[in-house]
Amino acid sequence: MGNPEPWPGLRLADLRKTCLNGLGDGFNSYAHAMGWFKGRLYVGTTRAVLQKLKTMIPLQTEFWPVDAACLDDPDFEERVAPAEIWRYDPATDHWERLFRSPLILGSHGQSIAREMGFRSMVVFQGKSDPEPALYLGNFSRAQGPGSQVVRSIDGVHFEACSEGGLMGLAFTSLRLLVPFKGKLFTAPTGAKGGNQNASGVCLVFESDDPAKGVWRQVNTPGFGDPGNLTVFIMNTFEDHLYAGTFNNRGFQLWRTAAEGEPPYEWECVIKDGAGRGPLNQVAVSLIPHKGALYLGTGIQNGGCDLKNNIGPAGAEIIRVFPDKTWEVCVGDPRDGHFPLSGLAGGFNNVRNGYIWRMGTHDGWIYAGTMNWSTILLYMSMDLASSDKVRYIIDQMGLESLVADEGGGELWRSCDGENWLPVDRRGFGNMYNYGIRNIVSTPAGLFIGTANPFGPRVAVKENGQWTYTDNPLGGLEVWLGNRDLRVPSWGKADPSLIERR
Repeated sequence: MGNPEPWPGLRLADLRKTCLNGLGDGFNSYAHAMGWFKGRLYVGTTRAVLQKLKTMIPLQTEFWPVDAACLDDPDFEERVAPAEIWRYDPATDHWERLFRSPLILGSHGQSIAREMGFRSMVVFQGKSDPEPALYLGNFSRAQGPGSQVVRSIDGVHFEACSEGGLMGLAFTSLRLLVPFKGKLFTAPTGAKGGNQNASGVCLVFESDDPAKGVWRQVNTPGFGDPGNLTVFIMNTFEDHLYAGTFNNRGFQLWRTAAEGEPPYEWECVIKDGAGRGPLNQVAVSLIPHKGALYLGTGIQNGGCDLKNNIGPAGAEIIRVFPDKTWEVCVGDPRDGHFPLSGLAGGFNNVRNGYIWRMGTHDGWIYAGTMNWSTILLYMSMDLASSDKVRYIIDQMGLESLVADEGGGELWRSCDGENWLPVDRRGFGNMYNYGIRNIVSTPAGLFIGTANPFGPRVAVKENGQWTYTDNPLGGLEVWLGNRDLRVPSWGKADPSLIERR
């Protein structure tokens, strides 16, 4: 019979959309946290992202991309703001909402949603857990008690297990929850004042009993470098815990065996953005694959940090080996390092500002990008700060550029050196500007998008801007499966969406 045909990895034709945009609500902007628990997919959403960013990030826009009138709605905190947790059963193709963030009294004396989103999700069993539990790290409000951990034992009921703010510190988000050697590790990744990507304190914490809300610090601040503004990503590989930082001089990668008493001994694996400096400002994603650790880089705010005058630049993929040597798989040549794939930063696209998430499935590694092409529709060309941005628009034409290349990209590789595109246009929706989660499960590979262009988006007609309903706005969740007999290809029936 000969050798079986090698599995070629998932292609676009193998993917199907599982839900209406935003799970039926365009304010559900990001599939920010995703995980597999008790035979089903769980999704924690972050809501009204672009609406809230209007007051936080000084984008040089001609017209704000989405209708932000909801910010002045007296019912905003109850109707729009609360983060949600949803569950999907692949066997029945059924979604249901299990949780909405409760209202609490904010520091300004008014009721607010306790969290606007969830940025991390993992299954872990601590000392007080009778069985493996689902843990989530939240994205708290600036007027709230700080970042918290939320837990569920049964997958239906959720409770905060670090009331009053994790470790008593007023951080606003937890992007990381990583199990290692019987403990759960995390790091604060956000602070008040619109600093959603950098807490300003580069610390790692651990707990063997997170249900009790007791955590302890396990590194020296900043690993001894005040330029490390936060730990942005962590993962485990070859009996070490790795931590990648946010640093305006270029990310750093550190590792520890996490043995003995904390603070543990850490060693630096990579510094100065792997020789690229500020253009590799952040270590964004991190995953092991076939004997190496793959690191995806980026520049905050989509690939162009206006505050620090860094970028734009396409993101890179760096491959790291246990002996601390590293190679450039996708990226720019420098100092004797040449991209093994032959692809420059951003997979030859400067608008792929970061490798937002990577995942592995059936022997392949998948990499998803954040692509800021669609944002250009709303940029004021008079205020565009980058000569590179203006040159791109002049050469390609704005409308053609967005129509042909708008939307995050998904790539795959069997060996980390030869990369093939799965999709380069946000699954046919330019408003899917990023691939936010990639989760391998027994049911297939789930992919969650970032799509903050709902429920009403700005359009320009006859030279005038106006807002209109956008059925393509709001996060999407896609399922890739080798078995082409999977039912309900395409958009799920609206009757399959249930709200609790």
